[in-house]
Amino acid sequence: MEKLTIIKVGGKIVEEQTSLDKLLSDFTKIEGHKVLVHGGGRSATAIAAQLGIESKMVDGRRITDEEMLKVVTMVYGGLVNKQIVAGLQSLGVNALGLTGADLNYMRSEKRPIKDIDYGYVGDVKEVDASILADLIYKDVVPVLAPLTHDKTGNLLNTNADTIAGEAAKALSAFFDVTLVFCFEKNGVLRDENDDESVIRKLTPELFEEYVKSGIIQGGMIPKLENSFDALKAGVKEVIITRADKINRESGTLISIKDC
Repeated sequence: MEKLTIIKVGGKIVEEQTSLDKLLSDFTKIEGHKVLVHGGGRSATAIAAQLGIESKMVDGRRITDEEMLKVVTMVYGGLVNKQIVAGLQSLGVNALGLTGADLNYMRSEKRPIKDIDYGYVGDVKEVDASILADLIYKDVVPVLAPLTHDKTGNLLNTNADTIAGEAAKALSAFFDVTLVFCFEKNGVLRDENDDESVIRKLTPELFEEYVKSGIIQGGMIPKLENSFDALKAGVKEVIITRADKINRESGTLISIKDC
């Protein structure tokens, strides 16, 4: 199968012009087919404040009421997404910005209320990878915003890591998929205060050992659990690295094999 690289970048990278320009330049140099998945939370918070709408967060997750849904739709599906698409077009990359509602490529369900009511937040239930694959085979580069829909007319705010992971799983039926999660560190670290203490490779056994010893903790645990889930679902490899190092042999390789 042909190779496909899916790059997921957080909002900070795409919301600042200097880092966005560097990212898009590096992204265009990736060989083979590619997809870009982005966040945009800081911009949503800033624009919500300008509109007099309070941003409510619980454990780093946004509560999305009706007014905030309007903001994240404007920011994620509009401002941030189209700035990325326009930037890629300027570099000769034929990009297409999509939410899950576009072409009905990703359906989700509103998260049920348990301890917390997250509002209009979606948990992914179905991905139509064939429509994405058709675009990719035609050398179109999908730029995926963190929004899905429920097929009853409602848009839903959906975590960008989840968008990337679910798209990678579904597209692994058509391509050899490498999924790259970019964030502010060089990779998964043995010591969070030492940027050079990168764990070069993580297997399920090592992951369990590092969690028990406290080396891996907090928000990195669900990110890595999602990475192993993606590998079990057919994704070829998962890499966690810094956004400015996506074209180098760097970061942490997540693998379900020892060799």
